[in-house]
Amino acid sequence: MTAAQLAAELEVSQRTVFRDIEALSAAGFPVYALRGSRGGFELLAGSGVDLPAVSPQLRQDRPRETSQRARVRLSPHGRRLAALSGRPPGLRVRRQGQRPAGGRSGWVEAWLPLSSLTTAAADMLALGADAEVIEPTELRDLVRQTALEIAELHRGTIERQPAKKASDEPTGQPG
Repeated sequence: MTAAQLAAELEVSQRTVFRDIEALSAAGFPVYALRGSRGGFELLAGSGVDLPAVSPQLRQDRPRETSQRARVRLSPHGRRLAALSGRPPGLRVRRQGQRPAGGRSGWVEAWLPLSSLTTAAADMLALGADAEVIEPTELRDLVRQTALEIAELHRGTIERQPAKKASDEPTGQPG
């Protein structure tokens, strides 16, 4: 369905549809967009995802949650990677003044919705040294700890087994 069709069906704005699609994707639901004149949003075929229906009354009675956000810095390359991959979802680049973010030329400050520390950490680590978490400290600490574990895993050299030659294979003939 297109965003306009979903908005009409659910009696919400298209902006709400886009925000909800983004939230579903961030939560791990296999939602994807099809581009073009016959495009729209779909769940991955065979995903077996059943979403519970929420009545309008229940939706109105539920208190609004305050959504947490993470503040990050991105290099120009990190910004391109994030745009091309669509990860992290919901990334919003902050309008910049005259000074570069964090004193680094070309770097920008951005915000992203924080639904899960683990998911956000994986998204930041996927951007490598082109992304820096500023806050919350829990996310920064998780990214740092995971990066240290990766560095430890890759410390030193790996002893490689020499490649076997055809002459090294047993032929089944007595030697």
